[in-house]
Amino acid sequence: MNSFYPIILRLNGKKVVVVGGGKVAERKVNGLLGTGADVTVISPEITEAIQKLANEGKIVWQQRTFSEEDVYGAFMIFAATNDRALNQKVKDSADSHQLVTMADNPDESNFHVPAHLQRGRLSISVSTGGASPTLARKIRVQLEQQFNESYEAYLEFLFLKRQWILKEVEDASFKRKLLAAIVSPDFLYSENREQDFKRLYNEQAGTFD
Repeated sequence: MNSFYPIILRLNGKKVVVVGGGKVAERKVNGLLGTGADVTVISPEITEAIQKLANEGKIVWQQRTFSEEDVYGAFMIFAATNDRALNQKVKDSADSHQLVTMADNPDESNFHVPAHLQRGRLSISVSTGGASPTLARKIRVQLEQQFNESYEAYLEFLFLKRQWILKEVEDASFKRKLLAAIVSPDFLYSENREQDFKRLYNEQAGTFD
């Protein structure tokens, strides 16, 4: 069995096509929101949620059946209808370099969408390689409890402080010490991270003078 290669993609400005307008397509569309992708849904009918997104201008809905030209120029394609033959037609219409996933045939897809948890800059994905999406979702729920909403602000703090440390601190050993210290539970559960960081910096700076 060939294993999958995990990757996080930047979709900003990329054309993404979702063929289908039911609940499965709705989940795919919702997962694409906020990525900056140019999302087009191809389907004669769509759910109320997809219709709302189209009305708000967040996606484009083309109210018709699929044709081969719909995948031209698409970076990523979701075949998400309840018609197995149509999903296969979508796959067959794509070029070999295009990313295509079929909701009802993961073995013939060249990528899968894992169960996903997002906490600001923290992104955690869980995949069972198509063995059990149910188990992947179950694990994601467990991770949601472990990595709660507090991680969103914490990751933003880590990002900003890492940029500052790399720019302002010259001593390599001091850099490593600070970068290691800010990922400790003390900072995760701190009520005033900025103040705690200043205290840490001042305490440690003296040892590197």
